[in-house]
Amino acid sequence: MSMFDDQKKAQESKYAHDQELEFKAQARRNKMLGLWAAGLLGKTGPDAEAYAKDVIVSDFEEAGDDDVFRKLRKDFDAAGVDQSDHQVRRKMEELLAQAREQVKTE
Repeated sequence: MSMFDDQKKAQESKYAHDQELEFKAQARRNKMLGLWAAGLLGKTGPDAEAYAKDVIVSDFEEAGDDDVFRKLRKDFDAAGVDQSDHQVRRKMEELLAQAREQVKTE
């Protein structure tokens, strides 16, 4: 029975570790995404950093990426930034892949 308990604990530990890495990757992606969007919105320096933090915080509204997408879409539309939904979602995917790789190698 102890072997099964050990195996179960190992699986639970791996799952928790994987979830932590994914959380970090999502947060890192959101920061990179915020900085990318800030550049398109004409923000630099501290304003760009503050905007990136706003993007990170927007991800806590609901599960999934739709809350982040809606924030970017709203801000781009308000500023007249020409980015299609497809372009924004593609950038989100690209940056998430980069963030996952970065988190793995830390």
